[in-house]
Amino acid sequence: MKNKKFDYKLFGAVIFIALFGIVMIYSASSIWANYKFHDSFKFVKSQSVFFIVGILIMLFLAKIDYNKYKKWANVILLGCFVLLVLVLIPGIGSVRNGSRSWFGIGGFGIQPSEFAKIGLIIYVSKYLANNQKDMRYIKKGVLPLLLVIGVFFLLIMLEPDFGTAMVIVLTLVVMIFISGVKISFFVKIGLLGLLGIVGLVIIAPYRMMRIVAFLNPWSDPLGSGYQIIQSLYAIGPGGLLGQGFLKSRQKQFYLPEPQTDFIFSIISEEFGFLGILLITSFFAFIFYRIIKVSLQSSDLFGKYLAFGLGTGIIIQALLNISVVIGLLPVTGVTLPFFSYGGSSLLVSMASIGIILNISRK
Repeated sequence: MKNKKFDYKLFGAVIFIALFGIVMIYSASSIWANYKFHDSFKFVKSQSVFFIVGILIMLFLAKIDYNKYKKWANVILLGCFVLLVLVLIPGIGSVRNGSRSWFGIGGFGIQPSEFAKIGLIIYVSKYLANNQKDMRYIKKGVLPLLLVIGVFFLLIMLEPDFGTAMVIVLTLVVMIFISGVKISFFVKIGLLGLLGIVGLVIIAPYRMMRIVAFLNPWSDPLGSGYQIIQSLYAIGPGGLLGQGFLKSRQKQFYLPEPQTDFIFSIISEEFGFLGILLITSFFAFIFYRIIKVSLQSSDLFGKYLAFGLGTGIIIQALLNISVVIGLLPVTGVTLPFFSYGGSSLLVSMASIGIILNISRK
C-alpha cells in the first residue's frame, strides 16, 4: 500500500470542535463549578487534560497500521468483555447517577462501555470482511454476529446504560445493513427490537417516567419533565444570533449539569441558530470526510472500520441533539467532542486517529 498525505482537513475539523467544546464547557459550568468547588475552571481543567491526551492518542493511532486491529480483533473484544464484567462488581465499579458504569481513578472516571464501542466496531468489521458471502444467509452469517452483539448489549444494560447501548446497537445494525443483508430481515429484527424496548421500559419505571416526560413534560414539571423543559427554555430565546457568549440564563442553576448531556442547549441559547448551523455543519463535514475515506479504502476491513467508527460518532450526535430539542426521550447520551467527559472524548478522538490511518492507505 502506498501512503497518502495526512488528512489535515479531517484532523483540523476535529481539533476545532473539540476546542470549541472546551470553551462551551467553561461557559456552561463556570457558575456551578465556582459554587460547588470554588473553582470556575474545575471542569475545563479536567477536559483540557483529556483533550491533550486525546490529541496524542489520535496522532499515535494515525501511525499504526489499521490492519493490526484485524489481527487482534478477538483479543480486543475479549478485553472489552472483561472490563464490562468487572465494572458490574461492587467495590470495583463506581456508581454515578444510578449507573454502575465507571472505574474511579483518582478524581477521574473511565467508562468501559465507551471503549467497547471501538472494540465491537473492530470485531464486526473483521467479521463482515471475512464472511461477506455468508451474510446472505441469516443462520450462517448474521445470527452468530447478533449473538455477540446481544451479549455486550446485555452487559451494558445491566449497568444500566440504555443510551450507550442504543448507540452501539444502532451503529452495528447500520454496518450489518450495508453488508448486503436482506431488508426483510431488518423489518423483522426491527419489530423484535421494538418489543424489546417496550419490555425494557416496563421493567424499569424510571424509563417509563422519561417516556411520559417526553410526551408531556408538563405532566411532571418539577420531576421527570424538568430537564427537557429547562432545555427548551434555553433553546427558545436563542433566536438567530443567540444571547451572547457567557450570557446563558439556564446555566444558572436551572438546567442540571449543563456541561454534560445538555451542553447543546447552552450553545443554542448563547449562539442561536447560527451556532447550531455551525456545529451541525462541522459534524456533516467530518462525516463526509470519513465516508470518503471508507469509499476509497483498498480493502473491505478498512471500509467497514472507517464507516463504523464514523457512523458511531454521527449516530451519537444525532441522538443527543434529538433529545435536547425534544424529539426523543432523555437517554443520557453525550454530544461527541463537546460534552464534558474524558471517556467520551478519548474514544471519539481515538476513532478519528484510526480513520486517519485508514485514509493514508
